[in-house]
Amino acid sequence: MTNKTNRVLYTGVTNDLKRRVYEHKAKLVEGFTKKYNIDKLIYYEASREVESAILREKSRLKVGREERKFG
Repeated sequence: MTNKTNRVLYTGVTNDLKRRVYEHKAKLVEGFTKKYNIDKLIYYEASREVESAILREKSRLKVGREERKFG
């Protein structure tokens, strides 16, 4: 997810995407997403296993950071 200006990126894992997006749009979740007005879903992947979803998320973020850092 991101904010209106696409300058802040938020990633996470949930078992109910529709509910989670609603929570962010309605600002029901305290913390990072509320502080930075993150309410726009830009990408998602479905996975049957939570552990593999978390590993994928972490590996994708690491690659993205390295590309921005050295690219």
